[in-house]
Amino acid sequence: MSLRLLYLIFSRLLGWFALLARSSASKDVELLVLRHEVAVLRRANPKPRFDWADRAYLAALVR
Repeated sequence: MSLRLLYLIFSRLLGWFALLARSSASKDVELLVLRHEVAVLRRANPKPRFDWADRAYLAALVR
């Protein structure tokens, strides 16, 4: 258990040090790629549209 915890702490620290060592240009590129991925996923899975019956059912569940 403690060995696993030490491994997780060590790997998280290495990840943080890797982020510190990266340039701002590479971080900007990563942000652009992630925003593009989110846009593609939103197009693939649009937000569901509820009709009046669905909204009534959800309102009843909340109460």
